[in-house]
Amino acid sequence: MQFKKFPFSMHVNLDDFIPATDAEKEYMVQMRPSSTFLKDGIKRLLKNKVATISFIIVVVIALASIFLPMFWPYSYDQMLGVTPGRPVDPSFNNLAPFTYGTTEQQWLEEGYSVFPHIFGTDSQGRDYFIRVVYGARISLAVGFFASIIVLIIGMTVGSIAGYIGGKVDIIIMRIVDIIYSLPDTLMVILLASVTKVALSEAIEGTIFARLGVNMISLFLVFGLLYWVSMSRLIRGQILSLREQEYVLAAKSAGAKPSRIIRKHLLPNCISVVIISTALQIPSAIFTESFLSFLGLGVNAPMPSLGSLASDALNGINSYSFRLLIPAIVIGLIVLSLNLFGDGLRDAFDPKLKN
Repeated sequence: MQFKKFPFSMHVNLDDFIPATDAEKEYMVQMRPSSTFLKDGIKRLLKNKVATISFIIVVVIALASIFLPMFWPYSYDQMLGVTPGRPVDPSFNNLAPFTYGTTEQQWLEEGYSVFPHIFGTDSQGRDYFIRVVYGARISLAVGFFASIIVLIIGMTVGSIAGYIGGKVDIIIMRIVDIIYSLPDTLMVILLASVTKVALSEAIEGTIFARLGVNMISLFLVFGLLYWVSMSRLIRGQILSLREQEYVLAAKSAGAKPSRIIRKHLLPNCISVVIISTALQIPSAIFTESFLSFLGLGVNAPMPSLGSLASDALNGINSYSFRLLIPAIVIGLIVLSLNLFGDGLRDAFDPKLKN
């Protein structure tokens, strides 16, 4: 029975206190599901089709470079024309794509199945496709680990300079200015050459010998030269954040500077760190490629995309595709990583949120 309220009555309308139904609640209350900064950034990133496709391309290349060699019947250093106890078969050298050597043609005529050489073979009779796959693996690995080294050094130096300030900041920034004034390409070549000679005896017989002198010298070059941009970026962010109220509250509570930097300042710089690291990877890959092209990269017979392009110069008139293939792979990886880095910047930069 409904309560009927008369005009100018002081009685309370009891109908106003009837519990709302679920349908009325859904209609009246429209609540946005809880989210975080990371979830919002990922949603905006997935809306960027160019960045998403670029990320998929990089993931596919990375997975192929990791898992394809496990199933591929040829090895990157296997000379197909060289068989123990038999004379060298030169018909395997410089094969065109999807062609076979003399021995493989005989096997096909006898009814046996032979796995094709998708990209042909090089001048020493090695399957070129698997060498390109290994070259992509080396380039991606160098780019990833070099970016981690740059991130660690740049984040540490930049956070110390930005938080402490004063003379420490002045000294660190003058060192950064000196490194910035050096010609990058010349210093990279000189450092790679010097460290290659200096490390050849130092790492002999150690676990680092498996990596090779050239690979270690590459990481040292990145650690010595390429951290300056990251440190400047982190320093600028720390300078703008260290005067915030939560930092003052942490100081009042007796927190040490190292804890303030780790727990309060760096987490608020995480978007800038992610974006800068993503954009650093293609730069590292390009540096490794041109060093390998000059002969300062990975040790032979381990291939790299740069060393493959350098080796292809000898037969560029007859086998131009051997130069074109690694160049396309390098361009595809670098372009995809750059576009993905731009998408990360658009998705996670608070200034570009709208």
